[in-house]
Amino acid sequence: MSDRVVVFIDYQNVHGWARRLFLPVNAHPADGHVDPLRLAQRLVRRRHRPSAVKGVRVYRGRPSPDHQPHAATANDRQTAAWQRSSALTVIRRPLRYPADWPTAPAQEKGIDVALAIDVVAMALRKEYDAAIVVSSDTDLMPAIETVYTGRLGHVELATWAGARRLRVPRTQLPWCHFISEPEHHTLQDLTDYTQVPGSE
Repeated sequence: MSDRVVVFIDYQNVHGWARRLFLPVNAHPADGHVDPLRLAQRLVRRRHRPSAVKGVRVYRGRPSPDHQPHAATANDRQTAAWQRSSALTVIRRPLRYPADWPTAPAQEKGIDVALAIDVVAMALRKEYDAAIVVSSDTDLMPAIETVYTGRLGHVELATWAGARRLRVPRTQLPWCHFISEPEHHTLQDLTDYTQVPGSE
């Protein structure tokens, strides 16, 4: 029987590290996006046990239509396109805008908490045999350690080659999948979501 694998993607972390590692500093802000379903399928194929994608969960912020109407629309179109797959769920929370925005950037709030809660809660409910958490955010380690050390379920990690690698202190665990730059190029989402479909 195949392992039921759920892939949890900390999207802004994944996107940001891809840009820092693989793109030139003057790359367009829209560049570096990845297709989360293809990313999840690639990771699940790497496993050494028979495995199937049970779910792909993408955690990210949503720009405010009042502050960034074009970015909000593109974010909505991208989300709708990704969720055409019944395996994929996008969990979004509104970006928070500081008083001196746009001098200071908008920030994601609650995304890492939402992902962390789901990793633990879904393990407790036995909704996966294995979880793969795609992130380099150290704030997620308490949840990962809870599942790993508490033996609530099997958990693995994934990140880009060259990015920070999460681990339980004083160990090289859990197992981490490193995704290379050539692989990143095959996983990119190159759709221009700022364009209205059919308007080209």
